[in-house]
Amino acid sequence: MDFSFSEDQILLQQTVRDFLEGECTVEHVRSMWDTETGRSPEFWGKLAEIGVPGLLVSEDHGGLGMNEVDMVLVLEETGRAGTAEPVIHTACVGVRLLQEAGNDALAKEWLPKVAEGSAIVAVQHDQSPFVNDAHVADLLILNSGDAVHAVPRADVQLTEQANNDPAKRLSSVEWTPSASTLLADGDAGRALQAAAFDRGAFAAAAQLLGVCQQLSAMTVLYATQRKQFGVPIGSFQAVKHMMAEEKVQTEYGRSHVYRAANSVAKATPCRAVDVSMAKLAMAENAVSLAKTCLQVHGALGYTWEQDLHVWMRRAWSLDTAWGNSAFHRARVSAAVIDGASPAIPFGYEAPAA
Repeated sequence: MDFSFSEDQILLQQTVRDFLEGECTVEHVRSMWDTETGRSPEFWGKLAEIGVPGLLVSEDHGGLGMNEVDMVLVLEETGRAGTAEPVIHTACVGVRLLQEAGNDALAKEWLPKVAEGSAIVAVQHDQSPFVNDAHVADLLILNSGDAVHAVPRADVQLTEQANNDPAKRLSSVEWTPSASTLLADGDAGRALQAAAFDRGAFAAAAQLLGVCQQLSAMTVLYATQRKQFGVPIGSFQAVKHMMAEEKVQTEYGRSHVYRAANSVAKATPCRAVDVSMAKLAMAENAVSLAKTCLQVHGALGYTWEQDLHVWMRRAWSLDTAWGNSAFHRARVSAAVIDGASPAIPFGYEAPAA
């Protein structure tokens, strides 16, 4: 079995990386913090020009018709760049919900708009009482018990909520379910909610992978430039060991993220466990790495001018997004120990006793 990415997938990743290095600079990220919405329609339009919002949209609706294996490297790059736009909610979760809900009229209305960058979709899930980017969404996909509803922005009332990441905008949503907004309920509704949550958690894990790479790169660069006792602090054994251990954990998590991408794309029976393993591995690594990087930077890392905290805050906010570590640890435990859901070994399996 070939676990490597194709030439086209690597080229797509490089294209997105080059674009983000030019358009999503840390100055751009910071500048958005002080705006009313925290979002840039112009930047979202440019993302659409290179195909990011439409990657998972079917070709019939103006998209590229790709899957989550193609998308994972793009998500990784958005995490590396600190991109705050609703790539997860709109391009990953919202698109698939609209395609799988079975409402052809709704899909025909909204998917082409998402692909061209003229519409944003926000998605609610049961692990958070708040909805991310609801304030800029044109369509909100909301849950009411087992039911899933697609609600236009004009039909909801939002209350902004505080959080520790100035790049993240959360809102509580008040709305009234109706027959006209219903997408699915009962077993179909629960299946849609489960799939949407797994996609969101997988996408958050992929962005965390990029966040961890950026945190490490910034800290290694700082350690080669900052000197004590006449030598770079990166030459100190304690600093080397700390950063090496974090690098090992990042690469360990990478394999889980890529497996989760495959499981989500193919809707495998072990999708939920694979996603939780990826989210748990990357979230714990990101939180630990943020602490280590702050320690290496010392007091400078606490200053507002230091860009380190841009990615530290992303690590913290993504840690709690789409289920916190306690939730995902419990889900893995229930599958592996209690047999609550399939947990299929990947690679080596110890022989039975």
